[in-house]
Amino acid sequence: MASIIDNNEALRLQIEQIAEVAGYLWEKGWAERNGGNISVNLTELVGDEVRRLPALMPEIKLGEPVEALAGNIFYVTGTGKRMRYVAKAPFSNGSVIRVNADGSAYEIIAEQPIMPTSELPSHLAMHNFLRARGVNNKVVVHTHPTDLVALSHCKPFLNSDYITRKLWAMIPECRVIVPRGVGIIPYELPGSMDLAKATIKQLDKHDVVLWEKHGILAVGEDIIECFDAIDTLSKSAQIYLYARQAGFEPEGMTDAQLDDLVPAFNLPK
Repeated sequence: MASIIDNNEALRLQIEQIAEVAGYLWEKGWAERNGGNISVNLTELVGDEVRRLPALMPEIKLGEPVEALAGNIFYVTGTGKRMRYVAKAPFSNGSVIRVNADGSAYEIIAEQPIMPTSELPSHLAMHNFLRARGVNNKVVVHTHPTDLVALSHCKPFLNSDYITRKLWAMIPECRVIVPRGVGIIPYELPGSMDLAKATIKQLDKHDVVLWEKHGILAVGEDIIECFDAIDTLSKSAQIYLYARQAGFEPEGMTDAQLDDLVPAFNLPK
């Protein structure tokens, strides 16, 4: 049976990268059972033949319309699916969906009739928010990094400026790779639109958002870059926690040392 990646090298590479990142999330211990989800906008990678594919299931209404995504095509990990299996077989553990012409619903068009993650409405709301503002975001990744979730159980770290400064100070690369810092969302019911709306408010300032006692979400143009941002923050959290376990508060980089990185790497102030 023909696949949508047949004779489409760019699309094949994108699906391979999704599988690659899913494998990393599992190997890192950030994707217990069916924890976490991924959505990637494929619209620019597919031709008219894919755009016109018939639906595999009846159209599914969205609670809130996503007009900026009208006609867009997404790969979305499946509901109840494990990242370790997405890594091995992305089309058996995820679906390709098409948003309808007015953004009020979506339909599954390939490769198999697998229902997308239950958090799809929140993913689409974030994609819609960014696309409506002219941001060329294509990726939303949500996962559960153990060390970062641990920090979210400590009240001082539930302040965006505080956690950003602490994590930046642990290693120079963190300031460089996550230049817009970390947004914070106080606990909300997982999968809820309240959580999505709170996250959207943070996306004006941040590309990475930590959900209290739950996990982290990253947005961007490239799924590997999204993973790298989370991975770098996790490394900084590990350095901080290792120092505390050894019995001392890590000194961290000074303000001057962090400021020196801004012109050197052309970072936003």
